[in-house]
Amino acid sequence: QVQLVESGGGLVQAGGSLRLSCAASRSIFSVNAMGWYRQAPGKQRELVATITSAGSTNYAESVKGRFIISRDNAKNTVYLEMNSLKPEDTALYYCRETRNGYISWGQGTQVTVSS
Repeated sequence: QVQLVESGGGLVQAGGSLRLSCAASRSIFSVNAMGWYRQAPGKQRELVATITSAGSTNYAESVKGRFIISRDNAKNTVYLEMNSLKPEDTALYYCRETRNGYISWGQGTQVTVSS
């Protein structure tokens, strides 16, 4: 079973930037689907961005043009660069991978955007 560890969250003012990292305990080279999700208090967990092994990306409408997902297979790490942050981006951000049909989640990293 793979372990996913997120980092990079924190408190930032609106308009600021953060870069989240998700380090996997096993190689992600052949993992097709990796992504970031978030859950705000009282809301359901939602997709933020995904990236395939070929580098194809998909974003939620609410973050298009502001967030960028990327992966470094040599470091077994997926990143989420978040720019022009808004208070509504405040949430617990989770990393997720789908490996041979099995879904794994990280523990999450908190992002708080103050107005």
